[in-house]
Amino acid sequence: MLIPLLGARLEVVRLSPAAPRPGAPAIVFLHEALGSVSLWRDFPQRVADATGCEAVVYSRHGFGRSTPRPQPYRTTYMHDEALVWLPALLDELRLERPFLFGHSDGGSIALIAAGGLGRPFSGLVVLAPHVNVEDEALAGIRAAVEQYRTTDFPAKLARHHDDPETVFRRWPEVWLSAEHRGWNIEEYLPAIGCPVLAVQGEQDEYATMEQLDRIDRLTAQRMVLKLRDCGHSPHRDQPDAVIAATVGLVERVLRTQTGGTPAPPC
Repeated sequence: MLIPLLGARLEVVRLSPAAPRPGAPAIVFLHEALGSVSLWRDFPQRVADATGCEAVVYSRHGFGRSTPRPQPYRTTYMHDEALVWLPALLDELRLERPFLFGHSDGGSIALIAAGGLGRPFSGLVVLAPHVNVEDEALAGIRAAVEQYRTTDFPAKLARHHDDPETVFRRWPEVWLSAEHRGWNIEEYLPAIGCPVLAVQGEQDEYATMEQLDRIDRLTAQRMVLKLRDCGHSPHRDQPDAVIAATVGLVERVLRTQTGGTPAPPC
């Protein structure tokens, strides 16, 4: 369905679990830099079924089947998504204390939202999030630009976006700019008041483990999962491990929220 929001229409899908858990918060999925609803494939449904939580999946403005967005990105685009668009969507859908599940840019958006909005979240799962800009990320983006130029990457992207050319072009334009080089969201991490599960693959082509190490140092309630034989997309490379860890986080949080045995500190 398309939801009118802030002058645009956002593609939103709500997925019910096979066995709903009464009173459980929803899990809101935040996609990567080139992502969309369809690029998650069946993963959100698998998470919903495993946790008993509704999965809410949406394409950001300009992505997937949401309203195209021809304007170039600003270096604050992830802040705009976290502090303006996401709370507006949560209010529109009347979602209270949801879990946020973000991949790559979506993970960064989840961290900014939890540390900067001053509203409660039940917990975060962040896969390969960016906390600052590393040389490895820029090298990975340059390689992706070459792949887009020389392979069938454009055709593959067109299956998932109404305006694939703009979706791709905006990403390297902002990330490879001199202005973006100093981008950093560490200031938001100490203010996050909910549990955080941070996951990264040891073969991540866009980052080093320094991203997770910074989250580990600066976030109070955190669990860090480093996966072998895994690149930048842990939910595709190691889906069973990611789902198992997500179930563990959800169970831990819901025990605490329902007055059960308090969860041990992360």
